[in-house]
Amino acid sequence: MQLPGAINLLQSKEGARLHGPDIARWRRWGPYLSDRQWGTVREDYSEYGTAWEYFPHDHARSRMYRWGEDGIGGFGNDPLDWCVSLALWNGRDAIIKERLFGLTNAQGNHGEDVKELYFYVDGTPTHSYMKMLYKYPHDAYPYRDLIEENARRGADQPEYEVLDTGVFDDNRYFDVWIEYAKHTPDDIAMRVSVENRSDRTAALHLLPQFWARNRWSWSGKPGKPSLTLDTRADGARVIARNPSLGTTIVTAHAQQPVEWLFCENETNVRRIFGIDGEGPFKDGFNDYLVDGDEKAIRRDAGTRAAAHVSMQIAPHERAVMYLRWRPESPDDAAPLDLPALFARREAEADEFYAALQHDIADADARLVQRQALAGMLWTKQYYQFDVTRWHDGDPGQPAPPRERRHGRNADWRHMCNGDIVSMPDKWEYPWYASWDLAFHAVAFALIDPDFAKKQLQLLVKERYMHPNGQLPAYEWAFGDANPPVHAWATWRVYELDREVTGVGDHEFLEVMFHKLLLNFSWWVNRKDADDRNIFQGGFLGLDNIGIFDRSSPLPTGGRIDQADGTAWMASYALDLMQIGLELAMENAAYVEIAVKFFEHFLYIAEAVSCGETCNTGLWDTKDEFFYDVLHLPDGTRVPMRIRSIVGLIPLFAVHVLDEGIYGHLPGLRERLAWFLDHRPNLAKLVSRWTEPGKGNTTLLSLLRGHRMKSLLRRALDENEFLSAHGVRALSRVHLDAPYEFSHDGVNVCVQYQPAESNSRVFGGNSNWRGPIWMPVNYLLIESLYEFHRYYGDGFRIEHPAGSGDASSLSEVADDLARRVTTLFLKNEQGVRPVMTAYPLLQADPRSQDLILFHEYFHGDNGRGVGASHQTGWSGLVALLLQPRMMKLSHVTHDSLPAVVTVAQDAVPETGR
Repeated sequence: MQLPGAINLLQSKEGARLHGPDIARWRRWGPYLSDRQWGTVREDYSEYGTAWEYFPHDHARSRMYRWGEDGIGGFGNDPLDWCVSLALWNGRDAIIKERLFGLTNAQGNHGEDVKELYFYVDGTPTHSYMKMLYKYPHDAYPYRDLIEENARRGADQPEYEVLDTGVFDDNRYFDVWIEYAKHTPDDIAMRVSVENRSDRTAALHLLPQFWARNRWSWSGKPGKPSLTLDTRADGARVIARNPSLGTTIVTAHAQQPVEWLFCENETNVRRIFGIDGEGPFKDGFNDYLVDGDEKAIRRDAGTRAAAHVSMQIAPHERAVMYLRWRPESPDDAAPLDLPALFARREAEADEFYAALQHDIADADARLVQRQALAGMLWTKQYYQFDVTRWHDGDPGQPAPPRERRHGRNADWRHMCNGDIVSMPDKWEYPWYASWDLAFHAVAFALIDPDFAKKQLQLLVKERYMHPNGQLPAYEWAFGDANPPVHAWATWRVYELDREVTGVGDHEFLEVMFHKLLLNFSWWVNRKDADDRNIFQGGFLGLDNIGIFDRSSPLPTGGRIDQADGTAWMASYALDLMQIGLELAMENAAYVEIAVKFFEHFLYIAEAVSCGETCNTGLWDTKDEFFYDVLHLPDGTRVPMRIRSIVGLIPLFAVHVLDEGIYGHLPGLRERLAWFLDHRPNLAKLVSRWTEPGKGNTTLLSLLRGHRMKSLLRRALDENEFLSAHGVRALSRVHLDAPYEFSHDGVNVCVQYQPAESNSRVFGGNSNWRGPIWMPVNYLLIESLYEFHRYYGDGFRIEHPAGSGDASSLSEVADDLARRVTTLFLKNEQGVRPVMTAYPLLQADPRSQDLILFHEYFHGDNGRGVGASHQTGWSGLVALLLQPRMMKLSHVTHDSLPAVVTVAQDAVPETGR
């Protein structure tokens, strides 16, 4: 029986397609090109792994790629046999605008950074309709200015952005809207609408491009694709053939004459390597338009084609052109009303989101949610990387340097990826990261749970997961350790899928459970140095949160026991326990293993709780906070008293069991009771476990009343962690009181930095020393809802700290969710805090509803910082804006008595 929300969603035309029998065909084409293929590890064949320098932006227009393709507003089939994107030229640039420009890691004063203005504004899960906006200036693009000024600025200064150059002043630019609409799964139209925003007429060249990805140069096999001009009485068209695939696609231009240009998707060896070679090469369109080189193109055939239109656009006027491609069929001559197709698909997108958002009253919130989800949909990418082939080289190509075999990812030769994957940001992070992907999947589950499930399943496939059980981190270092949140995401996607479809997918849950058992074992065996249930982990995705790079050997020697690493593992155990209990609903054999994870959680809880009296405890009784502990080679333990999100992550290890749901499982209560009776050292951690909690529920947590209140007192203090827009990653007390550490000539300091990092650690483009980060705020909000599920409305804390106002934990969670969503919503002045660095756009009524979903946010004013399009985990705001979907796990059930309450308090306290 389906739930009301599911019925509304499935009754839309897009919902019917999404859950229909033809879904695989509808998914075949999508926005699967990268925004940046150059400068990636995959395209790096250098001796020492200098990816940014080996394949720079200046090479990209002239040099073929090995593992993917890029372009502006790119669209392609899976696996990018055929690609479409838009190129532009204003007649003044030194190169045509074919791809997005940005600074490399060394060029940016805060690391790599895209220097363009573009927005993903709409899309549907089947990609039946997609829409984005690119803003292109009339004047020459300020490439040199951006490079030189950012090089001049130090890390203590803000980044120099394209809006700062003045090239967009007085509205001297074009709004370029790129849209796609599918007539059928394989019959697709592209619409490019250009509006001149200025008061003067301006010239523009439009070049929608269609090309074949170059596989022939790497495989050494015959069967090169071809694009051939076919001139007919009713207009020209291009026939696309790929002998190895046996496919024929007809590309036709509608409603406007064009100049068809052709070249080859092959490297300009003369320009790149200084050797002779016959063209026309990949940069043929550029050289023809910019340099007037007629020999740089062909007029009849090639492997790249462009439909060139030159136009003069009057002030505030709009020009539109269409490109359509489809398989050849008997209906080839049948007319198609393309404007009507776009109108129909856009209306269907409206219908789909109206069904999704029926319980969101605020129009601005609906707009923010829709753009967040559009960004998620646009940042899908076909990701291919065969590490063995990358190490060994390709037939007919020069062999890679031998040093590569002992360098980056040398022990990940089993990796062979070739899938559509959700990227964190297709320019700054055009490669997956394991913990990012987990958050992406949860956000995707709101609109496309099937895709969300497949994303989680990818990383546990044998082509991804290491034989030892480790999940890959990201292509720069697959062997790094990201926080183990895959089990959490699995459960959340399972719940959201059940809400959308009305059916729980036990097969998905079971497959994930068995694979995650291997990964859990890897963590236990590799990241617990002393086998004491205290974990090290590494940097765990938090980059520069501490005083050292936690993934590298310490300058002091020794090791760091991590409060966050240990808390993540406690959470992992609880998540696997919950999945096991859900599977036990259909197969009672899973009770045994669920109880095993209950036991493992208790062992971790015991190790964490013992304070300074043992050699493992991470709780500091003086500060009443969790700290990482440095173990020096001489055996000295040094608590690193940095008040950071590391010390709040133990709040995430919480789960409430409801006997009304699980109490009937055969032997569950008896096994729990036996374990507690026979393990007195662990039983002392259990407080009043025979007494019922709120709603007859069971609480499992690293924290209970006293310690939870202690952490929340700091988290909810506006002089420490709490900001107007969420919880900061570092307490603001470290602004005036930096944490300093000195030992044997090693002197380091951590100070509150609300925005960009002033350190070049991790490239300088990621800062955990003060800003607001979406994923940890999201997990904190979820955890508070879960705590409230046990404690109920009677358990109240001061919020904000020092205000004298008391709130339930649910009310605190509601307020934190509200604060985080205000990052994107218009305030009383009509400004969105995330967009405060874009005053030109915020002052423009036509642009003030364009939203970017940054990597992280200024800890004091909410300004967007870091990667500007990291819609992946910042897209979680889509769930925060829809509390009904956010709180699926956190409803209270009234049923049977509770079983177990785990406490971590060594001190007496009143109340539960």
